[in-house]
Amino acid sequence: MEARVFDKKKLPSRHVTEGPERAPHRSYYYAMGLSAEQIRQPFVGVATCWNEAAPCNISLMRQAQAVKRGVAAANGTPREFCTITVTDGIAMGHEGMKSSLPSREVIADSVELTMRGHSYDGLVGMAGCDKSLPGMMMAMCRLNVPSVFIYGGSILPGTFKGKDVTVADVFEAVGLHSVGKISDEDLLELEQVACPSAGACGGQFTANTMAMVSEAIGLALPYSAGAPAPYEFRDRFCMAAGEKVMELIALGIRPRDIVTLKALENAATVVAASGGSTNAGLHLPAIAHECGIKFDLFDVAEIFKKTPYIADLKPGGRYVAKDLFEVGGIPLVMKTLLDHGYLHGDCLTVTGRTIADNLKNVKWNPDQDVVRTADNPITVTGGVVGLRGNLAPDGGIVKVAGLKKLYFKGPARCFDSEEACFEAVSNRTYKEGEVLVIRYVGPKGGPGMPEMLSTTAALYGQGAGEKVALITDGRFSGATRGFCIGHVGPEAAECGPIAHLRDGDIIEIDATKGTLSVELSDEEFKTRAADWKPRPHAYKSGAIWKYAQGVGPARDGAVTHPGGSAEEKTYADI
Repeated sequence: MEARVFDKKKLPSRHVTEGPERAPHRSYYYAMGLSAEQIRQPFVGVATCWNEAAPCNISLMRQAQAVKRGVAAANGTPREFCTITVTDGIAMGHEGMKSSLPSREVIADSVELTMRGHSYDGLVGMAGCDKSLPGMMMAMCRLNVPSVFIYGGSILPGTFKGKDVTVADVFEAVGLHSVGKISDEDLLELEQVACPSAGACGGQFTANTMAMVSEAIGLALPYSAGAPAPYEFRDRFCMAAGEKVMELIALGIRPRDIVTLKALENAATVVAASGGSTNAGLHLPAIAHECGIKFDLFDVAEIFKKTPYIADLKPGGRYVAKDLFEVGGIPLVMKTLLDHGYLHGDCLTVTGRTIADNLKNVKWNPDQDVVRTADNPITVTGGVVGLRGNLAPDGGIVKVAGLKKLYFKGPARCFDSEEACFEAVSNRTYKEGEVLVIRYVGPKGGPGMPEMLSTTAALYGQGAGEKVALITDGRFSGATRGFCIGHVGPEAAECGPIAHLRDGDIIEIDATKGTLSVELSDEEFKTRAADWKPRPHAYKSGAIWKYAQGVGPARDGAVTHPGGSAEEKTYADI
């Protein structure tokens, strides 16, 4: 600890601990066993997304205790609290998936409200599943109090018939089973061995993608986001995070000092270089929005276009997060990108030093093939590509990592829900060469912009993963592979072009040129739009209804409030 805080005159917690008028407030802290000295110290919120919904989150409460020890060792007073998580693997393939993206906003909102309500001075945020990572980082940027992010860690790979497997293999096995390529017995064995430990899905799916973002953007300590959840030495990272947040409070280093436009560009670079989840194209604009920075899907796509794809990670590649960590971790990826001019090295991080300073002593590991050097990539353009055209004026996004071909042209086959498309896939009533269209599943139309992993995985399991294409105004899981384009905007519920497609319309997708178009004239689009009527959804009250009323377009991150640009004062300055 290089700096310590003993004076609360400028800290939020002065409003609940200082002066004779706060005697009633202090009495609550005495009731919980705090001493007068602990009440005088800075208060640090230790927020976790712990729950018993899935293995992603199950180790967070244990790790939080190590964070609290670190805060206390550095003369701070930790205050632990939990928020929700909706775990996509459990929510996938049914109505529950409509809760997933809205949960990101609830996580950010609930952390904000807890911090504001109790006037905490700093935040260590701990998350383990897809939406909880960006939700926690959004809260940090919104509040702008000194903060450190901690990822709960990835799951260990399972083993099935001598090969490493992940939950994505189980989803694809459903498709294999539907065409008789895997037996009931093998499917049962696979589902029982695929997830052998605590931790988030092991491939470069959304959780590990956003974990990588946390280091690249500067909100997490180096190496902390790569260590698997079951590794007990994660406690060292957690304790260090608790100590570090106290140093950040003393130095006055805040998230918006760290999350700059350059830092967001670094984050997008690492996503593309690792063949990360297309969901990053949604979450990076949302994080930027909290800081008052314009960084939309097209800005993300520009970074993707010029970034080499270098990390051979599932679902497009061979390895999982554990393998990457053991050959050098996220800093190994960042180091080669920095050395070859793809990262901004002058960005500040939670270490108090720059990206370049953090990576100065990282040595290249030549005895591994998980990551290539940036001058010898798997492909010269990133593993994720942005698309635009008359079918997607507000853009779309596709993961090309592992794809054998980057061009597809075929007739549309339209579905107004994922369930209808999944039924067609299950019954194999689609045809090779078709472009399956799932619409009215965007942020407003879903509502909630659900993911389509059950459908895409079933297609892959049936051997049709690259024999058909799939486009949607919804999202895809980070575990999705195949020619699958998501985030198509404007969405159907907003009278976007995707709403006016009809079966048989010829769609052309060119991931090399970055285009998504349909062979229809502007006049034909206008004629069809004149006949269009909004489709009501089934949610007439409750959280999902509320989300649909306020959510913005996917291009801007599907956010629900005006963001940092509208603020006059941040919480940290109260």
